[in-house]
Amino acid sequence: MASITIKDMSVSYNKGKSYVLDKLNLEIKDGEFCVFLGPSGCGKSTAMHCIAGLLHPMNGEIRFGDAVMTAAGGKGKDKTFVPPQERNIAMVFQEYALYPNMTVRENMSFALKTKKAPKEEIDKRVDYMAKMLSIEQLLDRKPAELSGGQRQRVALGRALVRDPQVFLLDEPLGNLDAKLRDQVRYELKKIQEKLGITTIYVTHDQTEAMTMADHIVLMRDGHIMQQGTPNDLYDHPANEFVAGFLGTPQINIFPCTVKGDVLDGGSFQLKIPEHLKKCLASYAGKKVDLGIRPSDFELTGDSANAIRAHVDSIEPLGDAYLIYVRVGEKVVVFKCAGETAPKEQELLLTPNMAKLHLFDPETEKRINE
Repeated sequence: MASITIKDMSVSYNKGKSYVLDKLNLEIKDGEFCVFLGPSGCGKSTAMHCIAGLLHPMNGEIRFGDAVMTAAGGKGKDKTFVPPQERNIAMVFQEYALYPNMTVRENMSFALKTKKAPKEEIDKRVDYMAKMLSIEQLLDRKPAELSGGQRQRVALGRALVRDPQVFLLDEPLGNLDAKLRDQVRYELKKIQEKLGITTIYVTHDQTEAMTMADHIVLMRDGHIMQQGTPNDLYDHPANEFVAGFLGTPQINIFPCTVKGDVLDGGSFQLKIPEHLKKCLASYAGKKVDLGIRPSDFELTGDSANAIRAHVDSIEPLGDAYLIYVRVGEKVVVFKCAGETAPKEQELLLTPNMAKLHLFDPETEKRINE
């Protein structure tokens, strides 16, 4: 197993006129499950392909532990590049890429046979991994006889049976239906924890990131917007992009003005709590963006900090309701737990004052701790 260090890594497809990755710096701990998360085109798959050795960065360095895998650019620096087959990595893609003429056992043992591993060792590793993935009964079948979920398990087994030091997965659950995705996601995380393999997982799906990751790297336009644990990013987003990307439905953003000890949202006013007064002192008379997550409202009969809202529509979720309301001209959503939805057309919503998120409207950076 290995830690991974990326230092000042840049990738450009037009000789530096623009960058897909721009001076990326990242530390991934040994045995960590790290998720590269972000919208399409943010650079997450490019970063993975550089780690795998499938792409050459213009500049920067990649290390597995103390071993340099890639060192590129810079005057006076030695250039190093270890080819993919010598990095002891395993990759799984969205497309399973199983050999159709081979059985499951033959697919899983293929890489070990090419390395001329002893037959006894090959059989032992394949049987162990098949048992871990619950595919022992499928070893004599061919890919055409398998379901999508079964083929994905075989692809995972074929990669893991090699005992790699780094495991790379690029949108591996994209071809599975919702139920299978949930199941395979759970199984994959359990296996990774048991084997302790350093894992990098690329996805645009925030649910996959939040439920599987020890460490999320959220990217946009070739830059890291924020990294940390799932709770770090959700509870303390570094900027409005992070706040809006994580959480379903999205966080509600209200443009406000700081007036004395009040946040003035036009159609509502909230008294600034004590723990926010210090960070807002320099914003007196200025605008701030107030973020409130849909789950951080409560229905109240009356409150000094209540926001008056008019119901637009209600979506039942089974154990809760999403209620879309108008606050002034703005459509806001809040999540209401319980078996019955409120019947009133006008509601008073009180935000959880301990969970307010404040952002500078010009820089979009977080203001409060």
